Amino acid sequence: MIPHSTTHHSLPGLRTTLRRLAHQLDLPVEQRARLALAVTQVAAEELGAGRSVTLHATREAGPQDDEAVLTVRLRTPLAPRPPSPKELRDLPLPAERMADAAAVWRLPHPRATIPAQGGGTPGTTELLEEELRAAVARADALAEDHKRLKHELAETNSGVLALYVQLEERDEQLRRAHGQMLRELEDALRPSPVRVPGLEMAVHYEPAGTDAPTGGDLYDWFLLPDGRVHITLVDALGHGVTSTRSALNVTHAVRTLALEGHPLESIVARTDEILLPFDRDLMATVLLARIDPRGGAFSLANGSHPPALVVRADGRAEYLEVRGRGIGYPLPGSEQLLYEELAPGDLLVLYTDGLTESRRDPREGEQRLLEAARAHRHLPIEKIPGAIAADMHTVILHPDDTVALTVRRTREDSA
Repeated sequence: MIPHSTTHHSLPGLRTTLRRLAHQLDLPVEQRARLALAVTQVAAEELGAGRSVTLHATREAGPQDDEAVLTVRLRTPLAPRPPSPKELRDLPLPAERMADAAAVWRLPHPRATIPAQGGGTPGTTELLEEELRAAVARADALAEDHKRLKHELAETNSGVLALYVQLEERDEQLRRAHGQMLRELEDALRPSPVRVPGLEMAVHYEPAGTDAPTGGDLYDWFLLPDGRVHITLVDALGHGVTSTRSALNVTHAVRTLALEGHPLESIVARTDEILLPFDRDLMATVLLARIDPRGGAFSLANGSHPPALVVRADGRAEYLEVRGRGIGYPLPGSEQLLYEELAPGDLLVLYTDGLTESRRDPREGEQRLLEAARAHRHLPIEKIPGAIAADMHTVILHPDDTVALTVRRTREDSA
């Protein structure tokens, strides 16, 4: 049986001979099918053109004593063009190209060949059916592997999804803890309104973004030894924690100077003198107010800050302009003090520029602020700043930290 050499003039004859030879040599069914397809693919053009091909099969010694190599060689001596190496590599069973224009397949093969059992070599139909059963079994095995891998992938995806949910829950817990910490920090930085007969006060703070809720807009209010209420409003350049530190330094310096008894008109300039040697980059606008709750008299000092707004009980409203330059500006300080008086029912509105400059035109913002303060002046004091901010921020083109602080003198019968 080995060696074997036959010449063929038709594809059916070549296929039949090759299948019977592979069966007699006990090649695995899948390998037999691949070999038959590969040899047929190489020989098809020659046999279709009426030329002959020669099939040789030999067995050679392998690297191990109990191993051999089955060599199947297909020669096409009359072919005008031998198959290229790439064509041979792309066959169902890759082959080598030899110098004599032959395609060669080398297959591991045991030295001892198991003879065919009972009744000789099966017919072509039986061999094809055997190959078909092997292909179906292989397809079934691949389908089962695909089903198993799909199930494993689903379980993996389920595990990943569960892990993702856990991570989301952990992130949410961290966000809540972070938010709580920032709210506690914000509460520590923003003192509660002063409670004093004759005045009621409230404030609304709104950060430029939720990721930095402690921006550079700060306020401070406290009772002086003489019974007057001091209010400081600061807008430090920048956003986030750095600007918060700058604004906090300003409010602390102003509080110290005020409690030491420094005149209101000198505090902006003195704050600049104290802080600039330690922070050359500090720039902040400042508005200072002192209010006598007994008679309603108040005074204002300004360092480059937006003007205060007063809305009278009868609806008349005006901005209280005071010239001055802020901390870190050339020639810092308030040029003068402005003296006014709050009658019962009058509302004083102090704010930072984030309230009026959320759109393109600050003048338009000031007009809208005047109208909003006038419209909401009769609300409970704790609701007025938020209501004003809501009206002002229906459209925000330029987000910025915002403080709206209101002081209303109570009527004499409620003082």
